[in-house]
Amino acid sequence: MAAQRTQTLVLIGHGMVGHRLLEALAERGALADPAVPGGPGWRVTVLAEEDVPAYDRVHLSSVFTGTDPDRLGLSTPEFLSGHGIDLRLGDPAEHIDTAARTVTTTSGAVVAYDALVLATGSYPFVPPIPGADAPGCFTYRTLYDVDALTRYAEQARTGVVIGGGLLGLEAAGALRTLGLATHVVEFAPRLMPLQVDDGGAAALRATIESMGVAVHTGVGAAEVEADADGKASGLRLSDGERLPADVVVFSAGVRPRDRLAREAGLAVGDRGGVAVDEHCRTTDPYVYAIGECAQTSDGRVYGLVAPGYQMAEAVADRLAGSGATVFTGADTSTRLKLLGADVASFGDPFADGPQATEIVFSDGREGVYKKLLLGPEGQLLGGILVGDAEAYGSLKPHAGRRLPAPPEAFLLPASAAGAELPGADALPDDAVVCSCHNVTKGAVAGAIAEHGLTDIGGVKRCTRAGTGCGGCVNTLQAVLDAAGVERSRGLCEHFPELSRPELYALVRAEHIRSFTELMDRYGSGGAGCTVCKPVVANVLGTLAPELGLRHVLDGEQAALQDSNDLFLANLQKDGTYSVVPRVPGGEITAGQLIVIGEVARDHDLYSKITGGQRIDLFGARKEELPSIWRKLIAAGFESGQAYGKSLRTVKSCVGSRFCRFGQGDSVQLAIDLELRYRGLRAPHKIKGGVSGCLRECAEARGKDIGVIATAGGWNLYVCGNGGTDPRHADLLASDLSAAGLFVLIDRFLMYYVRTGERLERTSAWLERLGGAGGGSGSVAGIAHLREVLIEDSLGICAELEAQMDRHVAAYRDEWQAVLDDPAALARFEPHVAGVEFLEPGRGRAAVLADGTEAALFRDGDGEVYAVGNRDPFSGADVIADGIMGSRDGAPVVASPLHKQEFDLRTGACLDDPAVTLPVLPVPTTRP
Repeated sequence: MAAQRTQTLVLIGHGMVGHRLLEALAERGALADPAVPGGPGWRVTVLAEEDVPAYDRVHLSSVFTGTDPDRLGLSTPEFLSGHGIDLRLGDPAEHIDTAARTVTTTSGAVVAYDALVLATGSYPFVPPIPGADAPGCFTYRTLYDVDALTRYAEQARTGVVIGGGLLGLEAAGALRTLGLATHVVEFAPRLMPLQVDDGGAAALRATIESMGVAVHTGVGAAEVEADADGKASGLRLSDGERLPADVVVFSAGVRPRDRLAREAGLAVGDRGGVAVDEHCRTTDPYVYAIGECAQTSDGRVYGLVAPGYQMAEAVADRLAGSGATVFTGADTSTRLKLLGADVASFGDPFADGPQATEIVFSDGREGVYKKLLLGPEGQLLGGILVGDAEAYGSLKPHAGRRLPAPPEAFLLPASAAGAELPGADALPDDAVVCSCHNVTKGAVAGAIAEHGLTDIGGVKRCTRAGTGCGGCVNTLQAVLDAAGVERSRGLCEHFPELSRPELYALVRAEHIRSFTELMDRYGSGGAGCTVCKPVVANVLGTLAPELGLRHVLDGEQAALQDSNDLFLANLQKDGTYSVVPRVPGGEITAGQLIVIGEVARDHDLYSKITGGQRIDLFGARKEELPSIWRKLIAAGFESGQAYGKSLRTVKSCVGSRFCRFGQGDSVQLAIDLELRYRGLRAPHKIKGGVSGCLRECAEARGKDIGVIATAGGWNLYVCGNGGTDPRHADLLASDLSAAGLFVLIDRFLMYYVRTGERLERTSAWLERLGGAGGGSGSVAGIAHLREVLIEDSLGICAELEAQMDRHVAAYRDEWQAVLDDPAALARFEPHVAGVEFLEPGRGRAAVLADGTEAALFRDGDGEVYAVGNRDPFSGADVIADGIMGSRDGAPVVASPLHKQEFDLRTGACLDDPAVTLPVLPVPTTRP
């Protein structure tokens, strides 16, 4: 039925399914070009009842919580005009003349057609009870309904929803959002009778009632009672009970809008719906029906949008000429969140009889109910998930097939995920955002508005917030964001136009081997700062095998490192360091444990077992570090790189070696992963975990790289993290071989190294990738990763693998490298012997003639500065270990503890004018 000349298609209805038909026709090139009069294709006229174009009804309830209705829009003026579509809003069809092939609208307009598509949807069923038309009674289907209900509810206190199905519970959530005491009345003996069984309904009911919503099942509505003004005031139930009700919402199901078809003489189903064949063609060959108004060839009327979209595809194929796509039925699996409860059903959730075996997990305390139905051959027939539907995505594709793992693995509870933290705009003004200096959000917001602040530095200078422990910096940035301050694209004042990924690309492409070279070619001048120097050091460290660089402390690179990387240990608040040897996979020998104990005893160190299955030794002075390393290296240890933005640990359970549930050797895999990726520097720290079965004892899904053994191999999860904003990792690929797993992780890590922003964890990176791809959040982000890393959409997979191979081949223990280098070892001496031993851009501590401990610095021009070595905020003698740079042209040093910057000429703290360092005389000879 392809149009060889311009033909007219009339579409009655511009809802979600109707608009999908227009998109499908455009995708197939079946619409006439408006710039070519008389050319081939369909010229479309759309007759819409509402006065707004198509919008997303699935997320209609979001308008109650503040979503701008315009954001739900599905159409754009550019799409309509570009395809010559004549959209007539507020002028619905009134009559169809199939003999003349015309449609008459309510305005009296007559539109001829060559083909006609009915996409009229459905209407809410309102039970014929007294008072159903009283003011205060509503249905819930359109933006108009939402607006009217919202305005009326401002004067109401109690609401009742008639209907406990999908739409009814969504409506109950809306009333609750509007602040009304809410009741739900369902005639069936349980909630959601078409989706869940008695067990699932009980769990759902418990959750809903815990939120203050009263549920009444097994009872119907008998009468809406009115007050003296004729407005709704109560609902009388069929059992005689009366519920107070200022608002009554009818959500007792829908009926197909098939009036036009009936009056035109088209066949309709016994229970409504325009009868159509597998091409969605009615009994008139020129008329089609799609969506909720159609009774399809399997005798059903589908009330979900997904089947409607499939019908639209079938009609588009027919109109475009091929007719290859047919619609004979659809999967009605669904997952949604109702009143805070996750609910999902798939396959045949009510399969019964001797051939069906039920497997059920129920936790009444948590409101969780899960049921799987298996056939005689072990195939998955269907299932119901209430309260925890995380397994839905894994289970639904297996409907009709055997599960890849024991069904219990899909039902047992996983570790609870942390809730997403509210943004700064959700905080009241009197909330303290900086506890160090008791600075409130209101004070920060006021300073931003009054002084036109645009960055964290400005907030620090004006409010002192963020100048203590620094833990509130992310919150301060959130306040800036909430104030509408646009984040600077560049890294810092020295690279104002370049982000970390762009710097990485330049260094790699142009073989830039030093900070000085990079600054000369792409910087704005100056000596760098505590932001850009560590970033460039990190990039050079990652690309060292390709650039011919050897060690992170070689030459100029040492001047770029933060104190942790400079001394290859973790700086603590008192100026001492902690030492963490690598313990791959948590596996350690008795002899190694004894050596760690001896080191702790001999150096008087505090020892603690970490959450990453390692042992941390606290309290070492920097001059002790080389001696400690020698003892540990002799026992077979190496640097655990707990100090770097690099791979930390790969945690494991005991797996199949000992555990009776273990399906894979998680210990050996964790060891192999840690040894392969050790030393890899990245935008932020990386952690891994390997669990030997789906019980997940290693908490792998809380890691940047999480691996879980299955009956078919290994599942790879990525971009999880703990910390202040925990999130579960997302499944990237399943049932991988060990070799395939390593290949995919190689690609993942190197892609993150290339594209991650400064201090961006993989979880935030994933969210950003999703937004950059035109989507939102982790769903779009993981889809992007699959395209790049599995489908090789960018053609870089081989390159990423080769780059990782080069890293592995070039790896050398950083502790051992220092021990082998006398020049590097000299930096660990507690004091420098004289100014002649100073390295440009790097500080050293020195004891002056009067016994004062000074921090000495030499800049690139040879100028030497001397200030007190004691950090005024912490009391630790650490200033000499800070990064030297420039700020607004002034030579500065940043405290290695909390990054407050001090002017080396005056000693003034640029982040807190009330604090200064003493400026000391520069020694001209050996101190």
